Amino acid sequence: MNTQQHLLDILDDVLSLEGRAKAFTSDTALLGAIPELDSMAVVSLITALEEQFGIVMDDDEIDGSTFATVGALADFVDQKLAA
Repeated sequence: MNTQQHLLDILDDVLSLEGRAKAFTSDTALLGAIPELDSMAVVSLITALEEQFGIVMDDDEIDGSTFATVGALADFVDQKLAA
């Protein structure tokens, strides 16, 4: 399973999207576009990403642009996995 597909599964689960994430593409806007992705959900999503991908996301390396689109978040995770 590639990073983006795994990410979509995590988004669907954490945000309780009931399968809606399957239709998301790299260009799908996240932060500010999906009502379920509020500040508390971002914290839950970060925790899930860290657990599922075995990465650590430090506060100083993430900002709103990290969560702007599915593609931006997948690219960030890929960079963390490559480090």
